[in-house]
Amino acid sequence: MSLILLDRAELTATVTMNRPEARNALGRALVADFRSTLADLAADPTVRALIIAGTRESNAFCAGADLVERTTMTPEERLEHLAGIAALCEELAAFPSPVIAAVHGYALGGGTEVALACDIRIAADTAIFGLPEVSVGLIPGAGGVTRLPNLVGAGRARELMFSARRIDAVEAERIGLVEQVVALDELETTARNLAETIAAHAPLAIRALKRALRSSQGLPVERATEAVLVERRPLDQTRDYLEGMTAFKEKRRPVYTGE
Repeated sequence: MSLILLDRAELTATVTMNRPEARNALGRALVADFRSTLADLAADPTVRALIIAGTRESNAFCAGADLVERTTMTPEERLEHLAGIAALCEELAAFPSPVIAAVHGYALGGGTEVALACDIRIAADTAIFGLPEVSVGLIPGAGGVTRLPNLVGAGRARELMFSARRIDAVEAERIGLVEQVVALDELETTARNLAETIAAHAPLAIRALKRALRSSQGLPVERATEAVLVERRPLDQTRDYLEGMTAFKEKRRPVYTGE
């Protein structure tokens, strides 16, 4: 059985974690397959938006690191496993095109960190989030310590991580952890529609915008503006920009080629 399912549309792709018997827990094999799939997709310029999901049968987006598998590991293997999950999350954050997490059921520990590494999070009303690492003697190690405060604020993030409290989709939306909550039956369609909306825009501009958002984060305004302009300036010379201006003048839908 393939641990990662890949569904390609014309300009979008969906990567689905497929370990239903383990609630899509991040075992070593799944992490390796996930990272390999991401690398292939990142090198493909026709992928203008990416969706990350978990199999419906698992009642989970991702239950986090595979703690059962970890009991069989040496300390060195556990550190290597954590490094792999952290690398996976960073590769999601650095993916060239926007990444949408379509979350249903449990997204705990590393599962929440995978969602945090995505650009946009859409949650089914069944979703449960949490970073419960302190309850088993650990702390989040795949970006949650920094990414969660950026989304929900320092105080709220501390409360959630110190208490190991789980929150439902409604609270996750209220505090800014997710952007939208929908019924479970609407999750796939909602994520796909958003991906297709993003993919319809100029791909060079979308990729430049994602880089600008990352490079300017946390900088003083003057330096952040310059970081944004570094990405903005080359776009004036692209065929997509000329097509966008021409289409606007001619009152038609632009056709972008990524050139």
